[in-house]
Order: sequence, then structure tokens, then C-alpha cells
Amino acid sequence: MQPFELVIAIMIADLAAVPMGDTGIPITNGIIPILGLLLIQLLISIINMKSIWGRKIICGMPSILIFRGKIDERVLKKEKLTINELQERLRQNNVFSIGDVEYAILETSGQLTVIQKPEKRNTIPEDFGITPEYEGIPYDLVIDGKIMYENLKAIGRDYNWLSNQVKKFKINPEQALVVTYDGKSQIFCQAKEEKK
Repeated sequence: MQPFELVIAIMIADLAAVPMGDTGIPITNGIIPILGLLLIQLLISIINMKSIWGRKIICGMPSILIFRGKIDERVLKKEKLTINELQERLRQNNVFSIGDVEYAILETSGQLTVIQKPEKRNTIPEDFGITPEYEGIPYDLVIDGKIMYENLKAIGRDYNWLSNQVKKFKINPEQALVVTYDGKSQIFCQAKEEKK
């Protein structure tokens, strides 16, 4: 959430509370300012989408706190961050040593993006010349005993197929807490606990 979005959300909540708290104030005294704020938020969003210059003014620009492994003290002071706060933010990104960081970027949302030095990064299959199989997304087929027919249709299956798969777990689909089906055709199934 951008700062202006947070401010508008707080102002809308405050304006909505006024007519609710005092029955003597007409509800239109709350609705009209809220509509005005929503219109302002819409205009700001349009400016944000259409203009790079406007986006810089409204949202600001990301700040590079660590550049090529070196902490930029000037930017750190400008953002009013201490070394301890920077270390805390790095630990939140599972980086425990400042020496492992190539770049640290403070985003406009307040989040810290960390790019580690190449020798410190986690290895990925591409590093070994391996291309993993496509996994796809898992589909929920049953949630709390309710069958998700749209998801069954999306994977090209029907209730009879689901029932046969779930019977392997010695239950019916309606007795399942959850049944999922992933891109590797693996099924996860857990039965609902029996009520005592």
C-alpha cells in the first residue's frame, strides 16, 4: 500500500465514523466527503498510471541502501535508517551478514529487496544445467467436504474419478477435509476428524 492510499483509507474510516457516532448528523455529511476522497484517490491512481513524473512525486522512488556491496551512508541518513535497522531488515530477508549483500533496495512500499552476491545466493536448477519438469498449480478438489466441480472440470475429471481416487484413502469425497491435485498428478487427501 502506498502512503497516499493509507492516508485516504484512514480518512474514509474517520469520516464514516462521524455520522454513525452522532444520530443528529445526517448520513449525507459522511457520504459526500467519502465520495470526494474516493474521487481524489481515483484521480491520483490515474496520474500514477499515466505519468512517470507524477508517479515520482506521489509514490517516490526506491532508494539503493547497499550498492555493489557497499553501504551508502548518505542514502541511509536520508531514509533515517540506522545500521541496526538495516541489519534487522536484512535478517527478515534471511540474510544474516551485510557482507553477503550486493544490492539492498528500499522500495516505495517500505519493503527491502535484497540481492545477494553471486557466491552467496541459493543455487537453482539452472546453475547445474537442469531443467525441472513443469509443475503447474495445485487444484482444490474438495474443501471441508464440499466438492469443487469447477476445478474438477478444469483438470478434465469428474465426480466418479474423484471418488475412485479418494477411496484409496478409505473415505468418500464428502468425508474429506481437503483434497488437492497438483501438476504432477499427485493427490493429497486428509479426512475430516470425526465429531465426538
